[in-house]
Amino acid sequence: MKALVLFSGGVDSTTCLALAAEKYGSEEVLALCISYGQKHKKELESAMRIASYYGIKLRYLDLAEIFKGSACSLLAGSDEEIPEESYAEQLKKTGGKPVSTYVPFRNGLFLASAASIALSEGCSEIYYGAHSDDAAGNAYPDCSEEFDEAMSRAIFLGSGNELRVIAPFIGKKKSQVIAEGLRLSVPYELTWSCYEGGEKPCCKCGTCLDRIAAFKKNGVNDPLLGED
Repeated sequence: MKALVLFSGGVDSTTCLALAAEKYGSEEVLALCISYGQKHKKELESAMRIASYYGIKLRYLDLAEIFKGSACSLLAGSDEEIPEESYAEQLKKTGGKPVSTYVPFRNGLFLASAASIALSEGCSEIYYGAHSDDAAGNAYPDCSEEFDEAMSRAIFLGSGNELRVIAPFIGKKKSQVIAEGLRLSVPYELTWSCYEGGEKPCCKCGTCLDRIAAFKKNGVNDPLLGED
């Protein structure tokens, strides 16, 4: 294996998967799908379908136990409602602190876990899809460029300079991620981003709003929503 991709089945990680497959070929890519105790399994189901579409080996890891004490609104054990508004609106209410859908240090934990697995599998690169719209100021601090630089350096040093973290979209917006995915003919109709687990996206949560806007900026409709 050449590359491990942190893979949720959403837009950003699927585009990363396509980039890694383009660079190395599907047979040299490992997708790592991590459960963290989220309220629904829609993204995990999407991850399985997409990995099958690309013919990429998928590995599953359950880290839900770590987050059992968290009140994060995404988690099955939380009584908090998932906000139905943009991240900008949520940050006004939090005073600039991370939003309620921030899973505590999730990307740090995911990257550390991915590093161990990548080294065990002989991979030299980890891909993950953080971008500036996800950082959204301080909504998700573990998606920021500063966090990426720190974790990338830690993993490189801790691996004996054998493993690099690749975050191809870290300074870009979601619309730019989708533009790259359209170039790669990514099957976005197989992806899932919504924080709710309904039959169709809710079109109200922060990630739905960002996704819809990003597709529109590229002059196309979100394939999960069909024609206007």
